[in-house]
Amino acid sequence: MRLIRRYGGDGRRTGSWPYFAVTGVAVAAAALASARAVDADGDWYRSLRKPLWEPPPRAFGAVWTPLYATIAYAGGRALATAPNRRERGLLAASLAANLTLNAGWSRLFFGLRSTRAGLAGTVLLDVSNGELIRRVARTDRTAAAALLPYATWCAFATALNASIVRQN
Repeated sequence: MRLIRRYGGDGRRTGSWPYFAVTGVAVAAAALASARAVDADGDWYRSLRKPLWEPPPRAFGAVWTPLYATIAYAGGRALATAPNRRERGLLAASLAANLTLNAGWSRLFFGLRSTRAGLAGTVLLDVSNGELIRRVARTDRTAAAALLPYATWCAFATALNASIVRQN
């Protein structure tokens, strides 16, 4: 797809909606894949000992919905403001890897019914979050800042997963 490159008064490229559309679709696909694998009401998950500080189940949907929206926003913004094709490709690859790890955690934890595999997956996601934020910050600091709540929530999820591993 050929885009007309125009720049607004703030130096940002206009006509960037395709980047937001692509990241929106990619994030929605990751969210759907993750949601399909989660079985928080299943016997296996209910049988696990969990820390007292585990949020109630309804909190997860309430938190993930805006987090996914910010990932799509930050990804679209960073891709639209990338200085060149090479950097845009690296950003896209970093975002794709991150979303794959994001969706993969549910398969590791719930699909395999493995708290340890889930912990390994969430640690990898945390590393990916750091790399994604670093790469996005080189292009757009506002977009990188928008990813901080996502990285924070994932770090919390890592601590929760680690606690579940220890208790079981």
